[in-house]
Amino acid sequence: MTAGPSGEAAHGPRVAPRLHHAAIRCHDLGRAERFYREVLGLEVLRRWPRTEAEGGGDRSVWLALSGGGFLALERVEGGRREEGGAAGSQGLGATAPEGRGAEASDVAPAGWHVMALSMDRGERPAWEARLAARGVPVERRTPYSIFLRDPEGNRLALTHWPEEST
Repeated sequence: MTAGPSGEAAHGPRVAPRLHHAAIRCHDLGRAERFYREVLGLEVLRRWPRTEAEGGGDRSVWLALSGGGFLALERVEGGRREEGGAAGSQGLGATAPEGRGAEASDVAPAGWHVMALSMDRGERPAWEARLAARGVPVERRTPYSIFLRDPEGNRLALTHWPEEST
């Protein structure tokens, strides 16, 4: 895209798109919902039911994100995902698979790398305490972010970029 004389794009929208929603496939929808509600404090926006022929219960749960977007937790049937180490994990969060460090995603198959959620820099100690109190292991810390996994093994970050922690 090239800029015109007034600095605006010659073709296409003038503003970057905002996140509308992100969707995560979950083998244990109830456990995933508890994690995102109880650990991260997200509120339920909407539930999408399954039909009786599909076994009833929820097919999808939408959770509110700041800024108007939402996180869709989508039920999937079938074998458990071994990649993220969620199978058999007892806490609300999952740990990295045995023998894989925090940077193991460098050799992982293509796909979602991380979903980063914003936090204020001053809230970092409270988030650290909240995760610890709920038994959610922190995989990695940087001057800007705290990395963890949800019960399905998906990598998450709580970040205050570009403000470095003090």
